[in-house]
Parts: sequence; structure tokens; C-alpha cells
Amino acid sequence: MRELLGKKLKYDVTTSHGLVLLPSQSVLNQEHLDLFKQHRIDLMDILTTEDEEESESGFSHDSSELLVQKASQYAKDLFERIQSQKKIPLLEIKNELIPIVQQAAENPDLFQLFQAVKAKDEYTHQHNIGVGILSTLIGKWLNLEDNEVALLSLAATMHDVGKIKISEEILMKPGKLTSDEYDEMKQHTIRGYNMLRETVGINYRVALVALQHHERADGTGYPLGLRDTQVDRMSRIVAVADVFHAMSSKRPYHEMMPFYEVVSRMREGFFGELDPHIVSVFLTNMIQNLIGRKVMLTDGRWGEVVYINPTDDTNPLVKIDDIFVDLSRERHIHIKEVVV
Repeated sequence: MRELLGKKLKYDVTTSHGLVLLPSQSVLNQEHLDLFKQHRIDLMDILTTEDEEESESGFSHDSSELLVQKASQYAKDLFERIQSQKKIPLLEIKNELIPIVQQAAENPDLFQLFQAVKAKDEYTHQHNIGVGILSTLIGKWLNLEDNEVALLSLAATMHDVGKIKISEEILMKPGKLTSDEYDEMKQHTIRGYNMLRETVGINYRVALVALQHHERADGTGYPLGLRDTQVDRMSRIVAVADVFHAMSSKRPYHEMMPFYEVVSRMREGFFGELDPHIVSVFLTNMIQNLIGRKVMLTDGRWGEVVYINPTDDTNPLVKIDDIFVDLSRERHIHIKEVVV
């Protein structure tokens, strides 16, 4: 019954004498399963919260988290192997890793998915998977063909492969990089491009994404200072996912940003840095998913989003107990966090 691993108990598990072996809401591990076996607990009788959630939506928070964890661990092992063997196992990545990334992106609960992909500790590999999943999502919202989405999933998941050639001291530095360190960090785009170009059977656009995901439409990006349509469309999609994931995650040198700040910063880059159409599609889909969501406001109050103002969509109407707060009028209050 290994499928129970990682799932959360819906009810207490008790012995025939009424002794509680494990309380409800516990996340099951192998020790728990062994304990149940010792006490002759029928594993078929164990109900998890995931059973209930899956019956309602076909997808669960636990399974979303587990898919991301599985993919992140796979990416960590994979990148270590690439580092030691100097070779990218393309077929294995396509057959083993990318299907997990694409399955995770199927979660219909958008904010549950955002929560699952946020990097909370081991940033580098969680970032690769987070960007892979978010890019896949954006590709679908842009109505790309299935083969294009599959290529995008691969390119996005491998976008930072060049970082295996950057020293750990620079990657994990908790403070601001010096100009020399920053110049070294920027080399990951060129190194990733070269590694992917040397990989037999890879689509050239996958290598382009590694090279171009830090380019910006206004020419302020690196390594080549390209502008607008000089940058491949897949690179522009990955750039949006990359920026969103980086701001939403805990990193060595900053905590995750509040929701309103992430959105406003992406909007600020709307007219110069990031592709405005891709940003617009991403933010529109995200904001429309706010209706019915529980949110925490910057003044510490909790409420539910009940209406999106079409002319000011980032400042919705929020119901707090029996009152309604219009964030488009209360300009000093913002959404700090969306609760999953």
C-alpha cells in the first residue's frame, strides 16, 4: 500500500482497544505503515483527505505537492549526473521527467498549484521544476499546439542547466553578488546553450531558451541585449514564468514577496521588459481565479474575494465577515497572500 505514503489522514487511526495510534491530519510515512501492520490495522479502511479531495475535483493538494517534490528530487539527481558525466540524457528527461512536469500542470486549482511550485528551501532545483510547470501552463493558455507545449515543457525545465557550471558559492550566496560574481552568474545562459547544442537529437529552440531567458524586450537583458521579436517566443514565455517563480519563492538572499507586489512588479515590466501579451494572459488567468478565494490583507484581516473590478482588476471587492472592502477605494490595503 505504498500509495498511502505522503497522504494525510482524514480520521484518527485507532487499535481495537480504542487507543489512538496516529491522529488525523498526520502525513503518512513508512514507519506509520509498519506500525499499522504490527497492530493488524486493515489498510483498506484508512481514509485520507486526498481521497475526499480527489473524489470532488479529480486532483488533490497532496498529489500536486508530491508531483512537484518528486520532479524536484529527480531534477536534483539529474543535474548532479549531468555535472559528473558531462552529458545530458535527453531521452530519459523526455520519458521520465517531462511527463511529471506536464501532469503537475494539469491541476485545475491554480493557487494550489502556485503553492506547490513555490521554492521553500532547495531553490535551484525547485526553480527548474516550477518554471517548467508554469511555462507549460502559460503555453496552454496561449493555445499552443500539443507538440509545442511538450517542447516548451522541456525547454523551460532545462532553462538553467548552465548553472551546473557556476560555483556553489555564487549560486548560494545569501547577500548581493559583486559585479564580477554577477558577470560569472550571467555566463550560465551561454554555458547552458553550448551544453544543449552539443546534445544529440535536441531541438535548437531548447538551446535558445537556455541562452535567451534573461533577454528583455527593451534590450536591457543579457547575454546579447536582444529586443522584442529577436527573442524566440518560447524564451519570452519562460522569462515570464522565471520572473514570477523567482519573486514568489524564498531564495538565499530574499523572502518570498507578497502577492500584490509580485503582480504590480510584473505589471511594471509590462511595457518594456517582459512580453506584454504573455504577461497579460498570465495575469488575467491568475486574477480571474481569485474569485471565491480566501485572502489575507496587508492590514492582517482575512476575507474572501467576491468581485473583480474590470477596470482595476488587482484591487478586488473583498468580503470580511459582514462587511465589504473595496480595495480600489482603500488604496493603502492590498492582498498579501492567497490562502490555499
